[in-house]
Amino acid sequence: MRLVLILLIIASLNLAAQAIENTTLENENTIQTRVDRIGTTLLNKNKTDKRIVFTYNKQTKKKALSADKSISNRQVVIYDGLYQSIQTDDELAAMLSREISTVLKAYNGIIDSAQVTLGAKKFETVADKRAVDYMVNAGYNPLALIVFINKTCPQKRFDRFSRHNLTSKRLAKIYEYITYKYPQYLENNEYINNQYYQNFLLTSIENRKKLDEKIKTKSTKEIDYE
Repeated sequence: MRLVLILLIIASLNLAAQAIENTTLENENTIQTRVDRIGTTLLNKNKTDKRIVFTYNKQTKKKALSADKSISNRQVVIYDGLYQSIQTDDELAAMLSREISTVLKAYNGIIDSAQVTLGAKKFETVADKRAVDYMVNAGYNPLALIVFINKTCPQKRFDRFSRHNLTSKRLAKIYEYITYKYPQYLENNEYINNQYYQNFLLTSIENRKKLDEKIKTKSTKEIDYE
């Protein structure tokens, strides 16, 4: 009797473990399908004639809030730590658009691939603007890029010796680009009540004042954002 009970308990545990495994696999497949759908939409709507593979990885990378840009394999790997910060399709499109910019650069050859790494600060701004264009062309709201970056990229103390711009500068430049090229998204702002966009507005007051002054004076000079 005791042996039968033990066997029943073991069987129940195995069934429970199998159920958990099946649920996990189903969730992973659902996420992969979503990533593929939005990634392929971005490529097709932007008439991208280069192959890029999108891969969801359930592992949490040490630098979780950073997508893996596999230049040699021409693929974008999305780690779970990053994916968990995504709430809407627009935000996922923002993240994928940003990474597509980097992978496409690698298709131009070894020199351009090196520029992605060695000249990251300059390329970062270019890639952000391209991401905005990719999103708009595919029917996604580019303000989601501001939301995505605002909640996933920490603010460093300074960027003097860094290969990357301060997050506040990145956001200000993206906002300026949208203001000039796609003002309709600000005029009919679907993100105005989004808590992360509200936080961006709160923390970018001084930078947006500089932009307002540039617009008012019709200056063509590049703004020195903080």
